[in-house]
Amino acid sequence: MGKKQLVDWLDENKKTFENQALQIWNRPEVAYTEAFASKLQISVLRDAGFTVLSGVGDVPTAFVAEYGYGSPTIGILGEFDALPGLSQKVSSVREPLIVNGPGHGCGHNLLGTAGVEAVIALKERLAEEKLTGTIRYYGCPAEEVLSGKTFMARAGVFDDLDAALTWHPGHSNTPWNIPSSALTSVEFFFTGRAAHAGAAPHLGRSALDAVELTNIGANYLREHVIDGSRIHYTITNGGEAPNIVPDKASVWYYLRGANRAHVDELLERQVKIAQGAALMTETEVTWEIKAGAYDLNVNETLNDLLFNQKDEAGPLLFTEEDLALAGALAATLEPSLQQYAKKRQKELGLAEDDLLPTAFVNYKPTGSVTGGGSTDVGDVSWITPTGQIMTTCAPFGVQVHTWQATAAFGSSIGLKGMHHAAKLLALSTYELLTDGGNLLSLAQAEFQKKTQGKPYLPAIPEEVKAPILV
Repeated sequence: MGKKQLVDWLDENKKTFENQALQIWNRPEVAYTEAFASKLQISVLRDAGFTVLSGVGDVPTAFVAEYGYGSPTIGILGEFDALPGLSQKVSSVREPLIVNGPGHGCGHNLLGTAGVEAVIALKERLAEEKLTGTIRYYGCPAEEVLSGKTFMARAGVFDDLDAALTWHPGHSNTPWNIPSSALTSVEFFFTGRAAHAGAAPHLGRSALDAVELTNIGANYLREHVIDGSRIHYTITNGGEAPNIVPDKASVWYYLRGANRAHVDELLERQVKIAQGAALMTETEVTWEIKAGAYDLNVNETLNDLLFNQKDEAGPLLFTEEDLALAGALAATLEPSLQQYAKKRQKELGLAEDDLLPTAFVNYKPTGSVTGGGSTDVGDVSWITPTGQIMTTCAPFGVQVHTWQATAAFGSSIGLKGMHHAAKLLALSTYELLTDGGNLLSLAQAEFQKKTQGKPYLPAIPEEVKAPILV
């Protein structure tokens, strides 16, 4: 009975949360600047009776909202940061709302709002049924730079959770059964000696030369790393003018691998390359760790739990207008991406012409597979059992971090997928609170088997503080 009442409450109140999601979509804020979204969610949760701890991990926009008492303690993870340069109207042609402005191309306006929707619905059930248990919503900033949850984890706010659940907007309905890559974000800063590049170049010591030698070394390193490694970089400062030997230059790296130990080894080798470049150019080098995300420790017990709520959640339905927008957005994709989408649809058992899948697929890869992307949800997954699912919020083939995704995540397509995700999160949490601990025992046994008792150690050094940009 409690599950039906949960779904009924969510259906009756969905317009309130659709409005919240659209407010955040219309006010996109990049990592560590999410003041509007954070304050809006905190206000809504306090009004609903939650106690809120803000400024978690010395991050002004990070917070934890809690309701209830006793065990078990279940957390729902939310995000709300946007991406730079992805401003876009709800349109199938490229039409930024603000030229070069940020936009919700990863759907975090939906991701966080569904979590708020779910915990408030759960609060109603806890109060009505006088259930024992504690529910938390985690307002997590800066996922796009892969560090918000790491700073929160370093502060210990996930340590007493019995389990955590989350979701992500996608183009199909399926649990996240593929581990993500671990990642370290590191920027190297070189200091040399300025000189006139034409009249006295011999007096200069080029910091830019050191950057370029670092990149050459990294490119030679690629042959001698474990399969699946990824090394990406961008020069963040290349000097002021061609006729000045640069005394300052910097380069920013993302290092990815299958697990935390793999990436830690990559970092050690990359640091040696940078030190060697400094030695060759008679410059000095320092570096700063910006993020250190863990690989995602998939918990199939919790993922299956999220998947198994599909029937009680009711159908996910799209209108003819939704399908028309989906078709128009899909038509803007490059042919190679359209072909990739068809291949992926076949792998999932979906029809090639099904742009807005409503069916659920519990896809589980065979063998050892690691996704190329990274997420700081990985940090939480090595602290407590963590389940994650995706729902259809964009046409199949539309990739996150694109203007097409921004358009979809501000449309009724995204809002319907968000509302469905809120149901899956709420129903799963309710089951964890009421089944006598059976599912939690299974999830925690799987967690212990995979972690082998190894403690979580944050990969961002203690002396590195989160940037305060608000």
